[in-house]
Amino acid sequence: MLLVMEPTLGIDIGRVIIHGDGPDTSFIGATDDDAMRAPEMAGALEAIGRLVPLFDGRVWLVSKCGPRIAERSLRWLDHHRFWETTGVARERVRFCRQRKEKAGICRELGIGWFVDDRLDVLVPMEGVVRHRFLFGASYAAAPAVYPVPDWTTAEACIRATRGA
Repeated sequence: MLLVMEPTLGIDIGRVIIHGDGPDTSFIGATDDDAMRAPEMAGALEAIGRLVPLFDGRVWLVSKCGPRIAERSLRWLDHHRFWETTGVARERVRFCRQRKEKAGICRELGIGWFVDDRLDVLVPMEGVVRHRFLFGASYAAAPAVYPVPDWTTAEACIRATRGA
C-alpha cells in the first residue's frame, strides 16, 4: 500500500520567525516582557501568510527548546498575532528538546519542506524532508539544501519547489 502524503511545510521559530539573540535584540536571555519586544524576522509573517494557502493550511512550527522558552515562544506568537496574521493553526506547533529530534517530527507529520537557520538540523533531514531551506544564509555547505538569506527569497524558493 502506497502512502501519499499531502504537501506540508515546517518552519523553525527562533531566528526564522522571531529575531534571535544578537547584539540588537534579545529573546532567550531577556525578561518575559522584554522578549515580547523582540521583532519578527523581516517579512516573516506576511510571507508565511501567503504560503499557508499554498499548503492548504498544512504548516507546522517545529522548534527545539525547553519548557520555559517554549512557553515564551507561544506567548510571543500570541502577542504578535501570529495565528491571525498567518492563518497557521495554533495547535500546529511541536517543540522538542534536541535538534536531532526535528527529523523524526518531520517524518511523523509528513513535512516535505522545512525552513531552519541551522545546517546541523537540516543535514540529518536528508531522506526525510525533500526541500530543505537554510534561512539567513547566502550559501549552503551541504547538497540539496537551499540557502535563503531572507523571507522574500525563502518564499520564492518554496513556491518554485512547490510548483506554484
